[in-house]
Amino acid sequence: MTSLRTSTIRVGTRESKLARLQTDIVISTLSNNFPDITFEVHPITTGGDKVLDRPIVELGTRGVFVKELEEALLEDRVDFVVHSLKDLPTDLPANLTLAAVLNREDPRDVFVSLKAQSFMELAPGSTVATSSRRRAAQLMALRQDLRFVDMRGNIPTRVRKLEEGQCDAMILAAAGLLRLELNDKITEYLSTDICTPAVGQGALAVECRSNDKEILTMLAAIQDQQAKAEITAERAFLDVLGGGCSVPAGALGRLKSRAADEVINELLFEPKGDILTLSGCVAALDGSEVFRDSISGPPEYAQQLGQALAKKMQEAGAEKILAELRLTTPNVVSPP
Repeated sequence: MTSLRTSTIRVGTRESKLARLQTDIVISTLSNNFPDITFEVHPITTGGDKVLDRPIVELGTRGVFVKELEEALLEDRVDFVVHSLKDLPTDLPANLTLAAVLNREDPRDVFVSLKAQSFMELAPGSTVATSSRRRAAQLMALRQDLRFVDMRGNIPTRVRKLEEGQCDAMILAAAGLLRLELNDKITEYLSTDICTPAVGQGALAVECRSNDKEILTMLAAIQDQQAKAEITAERAFLDVLGGGCSVPAGALGRLKSRAADEVINELLFEPKGDILTLSGCVAALDGSEVFRDSISGPPEYAQQLGQALAKKMQEAGAEKILAELRLTTPNVVSPP
């Protein structure tokens, strides 16, 4: 790609082992397409990485794991940044854009424990660690007899705390454990019908300046169109619900080929080929109410599918939960 203004591209990333590994995945993919370009990694510490003694929901800032990375972009200190897509808010700053989605790993949440073989087998009164209100709210609906606590730190640190006995179990994203080759730590994969994942969970996001045409062209070459369609629907769903407040909501898009005789419920727009099914969830923080629904349609209508499902769930009663959250936790972002 000889038109690039420089043969060295500056890449921003968080400093954790997982973040660096994910950045390496993106760089490796780009290098296969553009072998003459050199990529220079710039580790950046985010606000969420600095404050480890408080729950993330209490930090009260937008995008606690992305803000400093976006500032580096806006100040032209890096050319693009790599995120775990679930950390990226739906309302991006002016002049920045989500340029590529790729490498979606298993989007499910997992149960990790040394004391039980499954979440439902945990003894009453057990302590379950998770920094995500989305996870806690959905699982509390199943088990009111457990104690959910916040636990901060990167994945190896949290696993170590579990092994030291600081909690009885924890809920994590499968993708992080799989990428770190910690598969043996996974006790149980949670069904998405029980714990709907965070929007974008398992996928990598590459963000850059919206006017940087050369970088945008380069990143377009590694776009995963299937993951892009799924993510577009999920982010549209969250955006309608109010992605800027602390919403215990999850969504999962799945693109597949449709069998000729397959009957799809809640079909929005008639698909001619592949079909995108989006499942969504909104849960009350105390687990007292959980709203779930799904919708299907062609992938080219991904945005409309996400918006339609969110509005349908709001009308079904989820808006009451969302309204209460907006009043009690204004301008606070919960980790997904």
